[in-house]
Amino acid sequence: MTASAPTPERGAPGQEEGATSSGKPRVRRFVRENGISLGFGIAFLLALAGQAIAGWAEFNNQLTTDGLAQIGFLSYLASSDFAVDVTENWQSEYLQFFLYIFATVWLLQRGSPESKEMHKAGTESDQDQRMGAHAGPDSPRWAGVGGMRQAIFSRSLGLVMAALFLLSWLAQSIAGAAAYNEQQLRQLQAPISWTQYIASADFWSRSLQNWQSELLAVASMAILSVYLRQRGSPESKPVGTPHASTGTEG
Repeated sequence: MTASAPTPERGAPGQEEGATSSGKPRVRRFVRENGISLGFGIAFLLALAGQAIAGWAEFNNQLTTDGLAQIGFLSYLASSDFAVDVTENWQSEYLQFFLYIFATVWLLQRGSPESKEMHKAGTESDQDQRMGAHAGPDSPRWAGVGGMRQAIFSRSLGLVMAALFLLSWLAQSIAGAAAYNEQQLRQLQAPISWTQYIASADFWSRSLQNWQSELLAVASMAILSVYLRQRGSPESKPVGTPHASTGTEG
């Protein structure tokens, strides 16, 4: 007579409570644990699709006004007009994050959850940052190795944001020059070079109108979060926290 296999305990390690062969609990867990990136990623794709449709309609209206034939949707997606509209927004967003990440190492805002505490201005000590000899067993490997790898990793977020800003700004300048020259040719005027375009009013108008709005949004968030609250949001202090409390998140 053989002994019956032991029944696994409820909630035992390695088992998902209520797991099924379909893997649905794993999917639900993945969605829950990645809600911000998934939610904003889907919203981004929907907004991009909406921009593409509206931009296509507007572009064809302009072609009709100029007495030219309209183009198909796929042709519009491959056009410099669509590319410049998309990339000029991307570069301003990455500029915002790049500046905010680096500037808030030293710049502070008393009472704001968007700021570090007033006594923590600067890059902070290795102990505070869990670097070098202070790195734990669960720390990223490059946090404890020292040398160039540690120096790069300790600034990797800002460096990547800066690289994305520069790449998207470059893409904007190339697409913008092409779109500008298309408009020039429609008006029977001579096209200009890329270097001439990046010195033009059109290029800087496109860039600066986005930069100023992003910088205003960051400044507004920093100061309004001193006095206003959003219950349950990590971007806000807890509702009952004093206005002067700095670096406290809900």
